[in-house]
Amino acid sequence: MDSRWLHPREELVRTMERIYRYRMTTTSGGNLSILDPDGSIWITPSRVDKGRLQATDIVCMHADGSRTGMHPPSSEFPFHREIYRRRPDIKAIVHAHPGALVAFSICRQLPDTRVQTHAFEVCGKVAYAPYACPGSEELGQNIAATFAAGADCAMLENHGVVIGGRDLCEAFQRFETLEFVAQTLVRAAGLGAVRTLPAAALQRQSLPEFSAAPVVPPGNAEKALRGQICEFVQRAYRQRLLISTAGAFSARLAGEEFLVTPRRRDRLELEAPGIVRARPGFCEAGKQPSRAAALHALIYRQNPAVGAIINAQPAHASAFCMTPAALTSKTIPESYIVLRDVPKLPFACIVEDAAQIAAHISLERCPVVLIENEGAVVVGKDLLDAFDRLEVLEATAEALMLCRPLGPVVPMPEAALDELKRVFKML
Repeated sequence: MDSRWLHPREELVRTMERIYRYRMTTTSGGNLSILDPDGSIWITPSRVDKGRLQATDIVCMHADGSRTGMHPPSSEFPFHREIYRRRPDIKAIVHAHPGALVAFSICRQLPDTRVQTHAFEVCGKVAYAPYACPGSEELGQNIAATFAAGADCAMLENHGVVIGGRDLCEAFQRFETLEFVAQTLVRAAGLGAVRTLPAAALQRQSLPEFSAAPVVPPGNAEKALRGQICEFVQRAYRQRLLISTAGAFSARLAGEEFLVTPRRRDRLELEAPGIVRARPGFCEAGKQPSRAAALHALIYRQNPAVGAIINAQPAHASAFCMTPAALTSKTIPESYIVLRDVPKLPFACIVEDAAQIAAHISLERCPVVLIENEGAVVVGKDLLDAFDRLEVLEATAEALMLCRPLGPVVPMPEAALDELKRVFKML
């Protein structure tokens, strides 16, 4: 649902439910707020179970100092108020203690968002705020000073993270993306030296050019396919194969026409009308397709048997993209049958280098590729086939990481691989 139509109470509750559901806060930890145009601050309450938060629990702190609500506001209200005072462009704040960002906090390190272009773009400037007692005016001043110096995300020494945005949606997306980066970096650290992108690559964030095509009323087949895309995107989000700011799904309609997810729409909130109908060089008037749409158009043109394509950055597979470590699929039969070999391509821009990436894709021979510091491209004969490959890719990457403390990987022998190729008619 479009958050612009939600009352601040409802928006705060929905966002906290999401943060709690995906274990990015605890029952007692974290707080959210929204600055109202009239100067009031809507904020989550103190000492109320985050897992059972209700709209009636939300507190409104009025500009004159009075309060509306049946609970006291969060004890961290002082830093929310001070951030809004010193950064007029910030209209919403997320504060929580997610595991990976706390790990960086207690090691006094900043998660480096230069490992992925979308993370660098979404998160903005990340900086540290010195420690002070929770709820104190000193902490409020420390955090507000960090934001006043231009930070969009403030890591708190031995505490957690505070993130601001133009609205609560943007603040949440920055928060979720930064935690994803931190989670991925923790995993990558066990694989080898983490590779960051140069400034030129980070600044090259162009969009594919699509001319406006007439809006055509969808037939029943298209309606069904739009619904399937939404279902699989939301399923991928719930299984943490996607986050709200990254990843693209598409499915072929007929010929070179396809349906693709839109750019910069919350993946969990995606609905059928928001899906974009496209063909090479054209898309539905009034809509903006994913940055990956031009790449998908090339893959469909070059591979008539491909019926669905996914770009994704799941944390375990992405860790392999950020390091020199190779991801082998020769671990168990399912991995090799579903993934084939998984090449890792040098970093390439999804837009400018689309032709270079598409040249490697083949449904039968190479249905999965990793791109350094970018993520995975997965194809299938239909959405279920592509989604299964994405799941198997991430499960394989996770297993390879989990086995590292146990000993070296023992891949399947060539005789077993030859047997799989023969029995399952693999090219």
